[in-house]
Amino acid sequence: MDFNMKKLASDAGIFFTRAVQFTEEKFGQAEKTELDAHFENLLARADSTKNWTEKILRQTEVLLQPNPSARVEEFLYEKLDRKVPSRVTNGELLAQYMAEAASELGPTTPYGKTLIKVAEAEKRLGAAERDFIHTASINFLTPLRNFLEGDWKTISKERRLLQNRRLDLDACKARLKKAKAAEAKAALWNDEVDKSEQELRVAQTEFDRQAEVTRLLLEGISSTHVNHLRCLHEFVESQTTYYAQCYRHMLDLQKQLGRFPGTFVGTTEPASPPLSSTSPTTTAATMPVEPSAAGLAPPAEAALCLEEVAPPASGTRKARVLYDYEAADSSELALLADELITVYSLPGMDPDWLIGERGNKKGKVPVTYLELLS
Repeated sequence: MDFNMKKLASDAGIFFTRAVQFTEEKFGQAEKTELDAHFENLLARADSTKNWTEKILRQTEVLLQPNPSARVEEFLYEKLDRKVPSRVTNGELLAQYMAEAASELGPTTPYGKTLIKVAEAEKRLGAAERDFIHTASINFLTPLRNFLEGDWKTISKERRLLQNRRLDLDACKARLKKAKAAEAKAALWNDEVDKSEQELRVAQTEFDRQAEVTRLLLEGISSTHVNHLRCLHEFVESQTTYYAQCYRHMLDLQKQLGRFPGTFVGTTEPASPPLSSTSPTTTAATMPVEPSAAGLAPPAEAALCLEEVAPPASGTRKARVLYDYEAADSSELALLADELITVYSLPGMDPDWLIGERGNKKGKVPVTYLELLS
């Protein structure tokens, strides 16, 4: 009992001494041991890493789960060490509503058939989103959380210990200074000076030891950056895969709707392909967009006989194919990425299409799949 009381009294005394030293430093009434410039840079880099990691983590969580209530629920499940229940994505929910609407409004009508097609695509998009969220959470969010909840807590703990050791050291310096000042007035203070010098040596040793431990942890931030860099690459890869899957699903849906009987036609205006301004000698479409059913061909072009078409005397150009293209019918020319073909336009043609020739084969090709060369 007496031992515990003495320990509590000692701890209280140390805490009081540190508080006095800290307060006097704030008011400029006490000297403060400064850390070297390299150590200060390590501290600043560690703080910056922690702050930006928190911001990136929070915003990535918002990106993967925009619903704040759902994020809170997932957080509570993680803290309780319980498995987060499977959640239906917005795309999957939309697919469900569209399928139910088609069933009620008539699955054999043009509208009902289209609803079913779109619902299937939305379901695939939802599944792709689910896979992306799962992969990004494991490969990116988890390492960031582990740093904040593991390494950073250890660094913070050692930094607090270093701060306490520094306060103890500076308090010992102040006591020694006062003892020497009193010694100059009376020789009776020699024992007090010796005691203060001994305490200062012990405090300096403990401070140096703690400073080295903290320095090693701070230098380990470089390894943290390397680990986060690897995780960032994995996040980009998973995001790239996700968007590529979404693009393929929507391209397939677009092709299905473009060839679907009874599709509503007449209001879609063909859009000119976006042109690249990076080179004066080439014009390139930045994204391959399938021309819609409304823009396949005007009436005059629909009756065009490709066997009778001859290239104009001037106006033909070479073009490099950007993406594979599957011909929808015999009037179109199938394309393979990176091959070169000859293209030209005919009067009255839809601006989204050109006539393409490769050897003895000829057919319509979409402009957005080509890079036109000078």
